[in-house]
Amino acid sequence: MRSRLRANHRAEVADARMTVTARPGHDIMTAMAPRPAPPCDDPVRVAWTSADHPRDAAQQLFRTLDPQSLAGVLLFCSSRYPLVELAAAINACSEGLTVIGCTSSGEITTEGTAEGTITAIGFPASHFTLTAARFDDLDAFEEGAAQGIVRELVGSAVAASHALGPSVDHAAIFLVDGLSHREEMLTVTVQDALGKIPLIGGSSGDGLAFKETFIFESGQFRRDAALVAILSSSRPLKVFRAQHYRPGSTKMVITGADPVGRVVTEINAEPAAQEYARLTGVTVDQLGSNVFAAHPPMVRAGGEYYVRSIQSANPDDSLTFYCAIDEGIVLTLGEAGDIVGGLSGLFDDLDRSVGGIDRIIGFDCVLNKVEIEHRQLTRKVSELMVDNRVTGFNTYGEQYHALHVNQTFSGLAIGGGR
Repeated sequence: MRSRLRANHRAEVADARMTVTARPGHDIMTAMAPRPAPPCDDPVRVAWTSADHPRDAAQQLFRTLDPQSLAGVLLFCSSRYPLVELAAAINACSEGLTVIGCTSSGEITTEGTAEGTITAIGFPASHFTLTAARFDDLDAFEEGAAQGIVRELVGSAVAASHALGPSVDHAAIFLVDGLSHREEMLTVTVQDALGKIPLIGGSSGDGLAFKETFIFESGQFRRDAALVAILSSSRPLKVFRAQHYRPGSTKMVITGADPVGRVVTEINAEPAAQEYARLTGVTVDQLGSNVFAAHPPMVRAGGEYYVRSIQSANPDDSLTFYCAIDEGIVLTLGEAGDIVGGLSGLFDDLDRSVGGIDRIIGFDCVLNKVEIEHRQLTRKVSELMVDNRVTGFNTYGEQYHALHVNQTFSGLAIGGGR
């Protein structure tokens, strides 16, 4: 395992676990009105661009962000960009600044959900510090060495944040190669070393191509890598995890699986793809992202249900998942609830928790996007994201504390002040 620690010298967060459901009598039209901006002397900066040329795109972003006033930048970019050229353009605009990010399967911009863009978040140095570490060669990841690096990172972040004042919140932003298949081990290891600082993040994407996914750190886009960045702030921070799905009545048992490869070969002692198709009422040749998004398998753990999303159906009638699946696990087919009403309630809760939302960094599973498009809710959901100041990306999986989860909308809410 190779790793690198980087700190920006300009240098316990509340926690929400929410299943998105509509409240009885909840006024959806009122909830969808733009949320009033909280009192804030130096708000979080946001910018996005669809410029085709990497140089033009980077210049547009950083001209809006004003990098000289920032502690760091978090960016999410479409995989359509030539990444070597884009990295060079970003570096030319951000010398001496901590910039982290990843490739995406769609972006959440200040004008709503999008594809083929770059969106960026700038953290003002007046209220934030950002300190990052990277892990390379994830197949050779060493837990003990990694925990030492993370503990050193925590010490650096806490020391850098002293300049922000007596009351400081911390949260750890985690980004990982979305095709590495290493999220489960990484999140457990990193969260353990973080202690009381909560981890939140997402797995990088590439549309739905499943070919190459990257993180960005120290001026380069990198495969087979992960990063953790501790964001410290004098403003309230709150991590959250929400899902639009509830368990249905259809059960299945995994009777054949390769957990390392995330491949399920048998369900109920039948070829996995054939049995899943039968249970969802389709034929094997109809299996695809629309079916996987509408009928996600869910597992019960610790009294809660978590989605275990399917990535693809394979020619040998096996199924590849976005997470590790063991033999003997009992899964329940999930059903989508009221997505719009549930998100409205979630944003109301977050607004109260942080004393007014300045910005939400959102990690939204790409299969949520597929289901929202299938149900023709894209416009309404996009408006909700804009009205509640969400900026983020569509992921190949989300990380919440020590968990690698699927088909959630997770993130970090940042308040306007104390």
